[in-house]
Amino acid sequence: MEESLIYSEKGYRFWFRVRPVFKKLLRVEVSGTENIPEKGGCIIASNHRSNLDPFVLNVISPRPILFMAKEELFKIPVLSWLIKKAGAFPVKRNGRDIKAMKKALTLLKEGYCIGIFPEGGRAKPKEFKNPQSGVGLLVSKTEAPVIPVRIEGTDDVYPVGSKFPKVGKSIITVRIGSPIEIDRTADYREISKEIMERIKKL
Repeated sequence: MEESLIYSEKGYRFWFRVRPVFKKLLRVEVSGTENIPEKGGCIIASNHRSNLDPFVLNVISPRPILFMAKEELFKIPVLSWLIKKAGAFPVKRNGRDIKAMKKALTLLKEGYCIGIFPEGGRAKPKEFKNPQSGVGLLVSKTEAPVIPVRIEGTDDVYPVGSKFPKVGKSIITVRIGSPIEIDRTADYREISKEIMERIKKL
């Protein structure tokens, strides 16, 4: 199926030209980009410790990643405009968000790359949170490959409470694993745990 455009094509063309500057500025080191499929629907599942994480993932990804973002961000005027142009869509963090789930499944069928944070929110520095069950529910309803990603260092560069990133303070490492083999008939809570464990092991 041909993809329906839901983000700024000109914006992403410009972004892909300038992002090497941000990669160097933020001292991002990445391995495993070959594990992200060049085309077709896929899910990027990453740990989450900083608001910088979605930005960094789109710095290193060979294709645009459309993120589920907490609905509160869409109430901030300038930021809301920017993330909409990047293709982000809102999700409610408390309980199951059926609308966001349907949106994600539609985008996956149309061939987009969706970014999710199984923990549902930022973890404390150097730690991991338990995954949300909704992630497993989403994965159980699609055959799209799930690519585990582990990010380290963003919580040093842009910790919770900071107004601006502390550029150059720490190297940011991104490790991208091979697609996870998942039994999609399993309980969705177990699927969530399995995905989180694969992220931790990277």
